[in-house]
Amino acid sequence: MLFENADVVVIGAGQAGLSSAYFLRRAGVDFAVLDHSAGPGGAWQFRWPSLTLGETHRIHDLPGLPLGDADLSRPSSQIVSEYFDRYENAFDLRVRRPVDVRAVRDGAGGRLTVETSAGDWSAAAVINATGTWDRPFWPYYPGQKSFHGRQLHTTGYRGADEFAGRHVVVVGGGASAVQLLMEIAEVTTTTWVTRRPPVFRDGPFDEEHGRAAVARVEERVRMGLPPGSVISATGYPATPAVQAAIAAGILDRRPMFERITSDGVAWADGSVQRADVILWCTGFRPALDHLAPLHLREPGGGIKVDGTRVVADPRIQLVGYGPSASTIGANRAGRTAVRNVLGVLDAAGERLSA
Repeated sequence: MLFENADVVVIGAGQAGLSSAYFLRRAGVDFAVLDHSAGPGGAWQFRWPSLTLGETHRIHDLPGLPLGDADLSRPSSQIVSEYFDRYENAFDLRVRRPVDVRAVRDGAGGRLTVETSAGDWSAAAVINATGTWDRPFWPYYPGQKSFHGRQLHTTGYRGADEFAGRHVVVVGGGASAVQLLMEIAEVTTTTWVTRRPPVFRDGPFDEEHGRAAVARVEERVRMGLPPGSVISATGYPATPAVQAAIAAGILDRRPMFERITSDGVAWADGSVQRADVILWCTGFRPALDHLAPLHLREPGGGIKVDGTRVVADPRIQLVGYGPSASTIGANRAGRTAVRNVLGVLDAAGERLSA
């Protein structure tokens, strides 16, 4: 079998992957970036068109090249894709796409074999930056297959207009659920259901709050548990728009229904709600199936990570995972991962010329 060789293979070209590639370039390490998407932009390129840059959480600048002034009224998918494309060219990152990574396995001589749709790679280390967008989470409820209406996940949302005149049940307590609920409520009637009562946070989300939230997520991944959602650690900011939606009854949350019927949803107390659409804003899981051959998962269901280093196999670095699953966290994780990778390369006594 023919292999291409690199010191490091970076899997994924979103914010965390590009940050890692930038620091690898600065360190003079031979590397390859493999991305399954047809173009630049990471998960941002797939966001719904109505999500403008002004409605998103701030896009943190990638290291070495600021985003600069941007039209806040333009779709974030367009702006971020253009920014990432400019970044890849500015630092000659040579992202290979579209390439699907199918598996990462132990290879010869202590190296790793990265099996892909475009051939196999041999690497001393892997920086995994695959994010979560490719693994939308669909919870199961009794009667789900009997529903005659439409069911879709956040990943399939393209705009509110297609739901006009149809009652929409929005499921989920995260940022996307709140954003889409307020948007859809402008054109039709809605019902909001969540497993836990939502927490709306008054006041600014300052550095102290941010550090506390990251610490809670970091503690989970250190224990080998799934990272958990950011909103569960931070709460949702009570912006003027959110306060207005609460006052208008749009963000009047109901507890989770017990089952799904052919024409709606039903609760344990016997109450029902007719529905034409169920929108599952139920989050994502880390896209890590390609790492399964390395047996990294702990009994708790997660992967035990110290910073970005996988405790069970230091050759693997996880960026954009757990505490680094934010735009600013992704940049810091890229720097940390490269520092760890340099230690792996030095310990192995191998380094290809960049």
